[in-house]
Amino acid sequence: MSQEEAALALKRFGLGPRPGDIERIAVDPKAAVLAELDAADITRLDDDRLPSTPDAFVAIRHDQVARSAARKTADMPAKGTAPAAAVAAMKSAPPPAAPAMMAVGGNGGMAAGAAAAGMAAAAPPKPPAGPQNRSMVIYLDEIDARVPRQLAAEIGYVERLVAFWTNHFAVQSDKNEQIRGLAGAFEREAIRPHVLGRFEDMLVAATRHPAMLLSLDNVDSAGPHSPAGQKRHMGLNENHAREILELHTVGVDGGYTQADVTEFSRMLTGWTFARDVDKPAAGTFAFKADWHEPGDRRLMGKTYPAPGGKQPADQQGLAALHDLAVHPDTARHVATKLVRHFVADSPPPAIVDAVAATFTATGGDLKAVSRALVENDASWAGERKFLTPQLFLVASMRAYGVPIEGKRLVSLLRELGQEPWCPPSPEGYHDDAASWLSPDGLTTRLAIADSIAQRVRFDDGPAAIATQLFGPSLSDDTRRTMERAESGRQAAALLLMSPEFQWSRT
Repeated sequence: MSQEEAALALKRFGLGPRPGDIERIAVDPKAAVLAELDAADITRLDDDRLPSTPDAFVAIRHDQVARSAARKTADMPAKGTAPAAAVAAMKSAPPPAAPAMMAVGGNGGMAAGAAAAGMAAAAPPKPPAGPQNRSMVIYLDEIDARVPRQLAAEIGYVERLVAFWTNHFAVQSDKNEQIRGLAGAFEREAIRPHVLGRFEDMLVAATRHPAMLLSLDNVDSAGPHSPAGQKRHMGLNENHAREILELHTVGVDGGYTQADVTEFSRMLTGWTFARDVDKPAAGTFAFKADWHEPGDRRLMGKTYPAPGGKQPADQQGLAALHDLAVHPDTARHVATKLVRHFVADSPPPAIVDAVAATFTATGGDLKAVSRALVENDASWAGERKFLTPQLFLVASMRAYGVPIEGKRLVSLLRELGQEPWCPPSPEGYHDDAASWLSPDGLTTRLAIADSIAQRVRFDDGPAAIATQLFGPSLSDDTRRTMERAESGRQAAALLLMSPEFQWSRT
């Protein structure tokens, strides 16, 4: 292979080149990418600041209760007291009069207004805003913990896979505080352990995680004929079942019907998590049998008997997930999304077929699937891909060795439209050029590129870094543009906006 292919490997499959990376892997870029799949513990993310899902949930709930109580206390007037101004205003007001008299003489209305004004003026001021809520603290800690991992990755293929699968099983953390505080734990516990494991295990873990159960509203879904449904008049929610079929497994063209969505949602009734913070199980998955819709269910042509005897009570839903995980349409849906993410906005059918075949042959072994994508020669020859905002910022940090603190990083990504774990819908963020390549988007990128360039210190000048980053793939146009820059800062910003940087290949 060559330095050009090394640059492609780092941009197409990785998180972007750092100075010297191209020379380091130029002998065999493909082997360098594949080596990450065999690295020990490469998917794990351990940080003492990051709580488990149960610990995060309990901490967030305690914080919510405490803040709610503080607000009520701040809004509550002291018992047995009346502000002096209000008392004076009430004494000066005339006695109550009939409505007609009040209409003729305006003093009553003015006095009442004075009394109200006096009471408002004398009301105790609200206390200053307290510290940031716990869910946001956890959220920012989760972001901060990922920056060193992204900067240190040799290639970043596994981190890219983590991001891909987290977006595939997207949760919407801006929906409420609890989801925001649990989104990072969702990635660490439901996604990372299975990125190089079995798709079925990831599917089950994601489906059962509290963040997903909250995000897709399954926490309170009860069968209308279940004991809880009849007693409490609880209802069925189809959101989770629909998104599992449409987004997580067989895809919108997978041949299911609305009747299948309803049947599957009945199978998932009772799938919730323990929310009583006084119980040891708080924040863990729970199956509430008295919420579960009784009876056999039929999904996509197959009947799933109601659990009986010694079968686990949630066996019906698990059996359906097992079949969906190995369904041929799931293989094709997953393969299409992987190829679109890494190779081309219009996925080449031959690559999709090869990746889907590996998925089917291995029963959803995601390490084998990830290997098949890289080993396919056509994956190295596809059309170029435009950097998503998240990849743009990570690649910028890696290029100049400039870490961005979590709060600032979130702010920048919010400006760019791709805040972590906050997609506009359960579909997740799109990763095609049409979603991100726009005049406004480029203007925002340029402003951010300039702010990053302010922090760069050059030993040999920006042109030397450009050569180290892109080698012979650095175009003459980009080199001349940087040479004509008015300052090193401007040259550094222009490099971040160059075609070589913004696209996986030029």
